[in-house]
Amino acid sequence: MPAYVIARLQDAAPHPDIAEYIDRIPATFTPYGGRFLVHVTPHETVEGTWPGAVVMIGFPDLTQARAWWNSPAYQEIAPLRSRHIEGDIIMVEGVPEGYEPSGAAKAVREAAAGRD
Repeated sequence: MPAYVIARLQDAAPHPDIAEYIDRIPATFTPYGGRFLVHVTPHETVEGTWPGAVVMIGFPDLTQARAWWNSPAYQEIAPLRSRHIEGDIIMVEGVPEGYEPSGAAKAVREAAAGRD
């Protein structure tokens, strides 16, 4: 199943390290089948708050996403970003083609019934 690395990055002052990071990051994830799906494009918050920028990188699966994150190539450039931009970053596995959420709804109903 596909996997995604999703980052919510706080706004940061421009810095040469950030520009270098942006230039270099594609070469670190391409060998793992990664590609940008969202890269600091404007977003519309429709509920709650979501300050900062959104970045989303897609991978063929969670194994490849983890391999990229832990790779020497990525770890070498990660400080270029982390020294200047705070944020939250998650990895999440996608759902299979044709996913049907009724199983999740059933589990919620059962859990709710057990609380009564």
